[in-house]
Amino acid sequence: TCYHGNLTQSKYCILALESNPSDHARVSTIFLSKSQTDVRDRRKSNHINHISHVSPGPLSKKYSSCSTIFIDDSTVSQPNLKSTIKCVTLAIYYHIKNRDSDRSLDIFDEKLHPLSREPVPDDYLHVDPEHKLIYRFVRTLFSAAQLTAECAIVTLVYLERLLTYAELDISPANWKLIVLGAILLASKVWDDQAVWNVDYCQILKDITVEDMNEMERHFLELLQFNINVPASVYAKYYFDLRQLADDNNLSFPLEPLNNQRAQKLEAISRLCEDKYKDLSRAAMRRSLSADNLIGIRRSNAVLS
Repeated sequence: TCYHGNLTQSKYCILALESNPSDHARVSTIFLSKSQTDVRDRRKSNHINHISHVSPGPLSKKYSSCSTIFIDDSTVSQPNLKSTIKCVTLAIYYHIKNRDSDRSLDIFDEKLHPLSREPVPDDYLHVDPEHKLIYRFVRTLFSAAQLTAECAIVTLVYLERLLTYAELDISPANWKLIVLGAILLASKVWDDQAVWNVDYCQILKDITVEDMNEMERHFLELLQFNINVPASVYAKYYFDLRQLADDNNLSFPLEPLNNQRAQKLEAISRLCEDKYKDLSRAAMRRSLSADNLIGIRRSNAVLS
């Protein structure tokens, strides 16, 4: 919370919000910076192993050649669901693993607000969850609620916004409830067919609607009711997630370019070209005043 009675503190709060990656497209995402230490260590280890072995192993990635072109179906407007969830949960994993401290709130403490009847282990505060555990938890929610890949990206935006605004850390004790709160909010804001809180209670059968409502209310208050996600911020998170995937060898699924897909891409390219031609002709009919000139920049189609 920013208190305006102190000018210095107010300036500090404004600067803190301006440096928040969930609000501003030019600020680097937190998850990508938290992953860099592990990525550097892994690359160093791989380099040493490569030198020590005479023959390297088989290539894990597919590369285009003269005879075969590989493309993927994931774009910023239509991300691949499975790959996106894998990347988002990997980002959450790095948030937990490389957290600065264990700042939290009782509303997100799993022992105080359990999601199941199974007792929470005594060491739940100290044992970091593996990536596959986080992935299974998120994947279950997305499958049962039929949520989209775009919702997963917005979930990560809300999660980083919460950690920044409320000055919290996501940890073994609170990650499930924080992730659940972010998913719940993202599904209501982003997806056309929102999932009600009672629907999540059908998925997580041991949590009550009252607890879900209270958590959602706290989540919104901590976000200062800022649920807006600019297109530029969304795009930044998408491309940073692709960078995270590349750094961790989680490549998006590649398929050979066949005749049917090539014809579809060619048709889309022709539609775009006709659209740009129409815009260009419309621009030429406008006044030649320097203040009214509209520049039309043509660009070739790019295969993602």
